Amino acid sequence: MIATVTLNPSLDRHVAVENLVLDDTNRWVSFKSEPGGKGINVSRVICELGGRAVAYGFMGGADGSSLKNILKQKGVPCDFTSIRNEIRSNFIITDLKTHCQTRISAPGPRVSADELKKLVDKITCIKPKPRYMVFAGSVPPGVPFNIYRELIEKMKGLGITTVLDSADLWLQEGIQAKPDIIKPNVREAQTAIGKELHTEEDIIQAVKSFISGGIGIAAISRGREGMIIGDKDAMFKVVPPDVQVMSTVGAGDSTVAGLVLKLSQGGSLEDASRLAVAAGTAATLTSGTELCHREDVEKLLPQVMVERLLS
Repeated sequence: MIATVTLNPSLDRHVAVENLVLDDTNRWVSFKSEPGGKGINVSRVICELGGRAVAYGFMGGADGSSLKNILKQKGVPCDFTSIRNEIRSNFIITDLKTHCQTRISAPGPRVSADELKKLVDKITCIKPKPRYMVFAGSVPPGVPFNIYRELIEKMKGLGITTVLDSADLWLQEGIQAKPDIIKPNVREAQTAIGKELHTEEDIIQAVKSFISGGIGIAAISRGREGMIIGDKDAMFKVVPPDVQVMSTVGAGDSTVAGLVLKLSQGGSLEDASRLAVAAGTAATLTSGTELCHREDVEKLLPQVMVERLLS
């Protein structure tokens, strides 16, 4: 079983308009609410691909209840820790004429020390113990910025394989605990190592630096160019096929889901990276906040090119 932890879940509201006009009234063409938060997205994709994942995290307010009900309708198991304050709402506005997306993200609710302790106690005592635990996304107000470092150290002590997908200071602190797997994008990797990554060779060297620093598997996603991924034994360049991109929302989360799912099934790093990029690419075929579909992933899988790089 795979557990995902989302400290800052959201109810994402996607609005599509024909032609977005600033400083004027716009009428939407479609509106949809979807569960949000990186860890929750990872759980959703794992379940879509036939795996089993349970989503953990904070949940509060009417939007929290709506999110929980939507997950149940989608068949995604969850076990949330209740908080007093309402979870955040994010807004995604898609201009159907230009295909541009505007995203408005909230910081999230303030979480008390007691609420945080309840969540930590819960995920520490999961039975049966999960093989993998994915920590993903931002951290809400009231939660220490080094929380991922503390949680990863705790879970590694329990023999659980840890995965981290976050950004900024949360990622910088988290990698100090040497998680087993990380998947930053290029911008996030630059911030983590304090160096700009202009070329493919720069990215390869960044992956190597993460691994030499104690990370088990480091993957740096590159958008349309795919991903560079490696461990202590091998390094791969993974390139997706060209597709018509509808939305990039959830593509990185789908990538993490494919990677962790295949590894949890005993797959090789090469096979896991292929599924990861297929899932991430499939997510770009859907509109708004919708994630990848299993049939799209299966169609794209043989089209993903994997090249082993010389170490």
